Amino acid sequence: MRFVAFSKVKDESQVSAPPTTEAMVEMGQYMEQVVKAGVLVAADGLQPTAKGAVIRFDGSDRTVIDGPFTETKEVIASFSILDVASKEEAIEWIKRSPNLPGGVGEVELRQLFEPEDFADVATDEVAAFDDNVGVLRRD
Repeated sequence: MRFVAFSKVKDESQVSAPPTTEAMVEMGQYMEQVVKAGVLVAADGLQPTAKGAVIRFDGSDRTVIDGPFTETKEVIASFSILDVASKEEAIEWIKRSPNLPGGVGEVELRQLFEPEDFADVATDEVAAFDDNVGVLRRD
């Protein structure tokens, strides 16, 4: 089972302020544990929303809104993808993580879809498409 963990903070300045050396060392030690356990698939911090954009879909229309996103109540500061046996195991790994920048925040944990989740709709046409682009396939 794969889960994505979104680390969210309340204040944009928590994302844009550089971390302390101590915080970097603490996070590095945690990441080393997750890697050695074979659980970590990917992880990274995100730049402030001022460097981002939102692309809004409305039917066939697309609208691009450049950051910063000042009206956002929460900002995703980082993400990680964990490959674990259960939701409970993913939660235990996240609970071991060092505190978020600024000391207050939360982590949203969401399970990723797996190819077998689409077995009911995986027609020959879908399978052929997947053979070409690998959307549903995990290599």
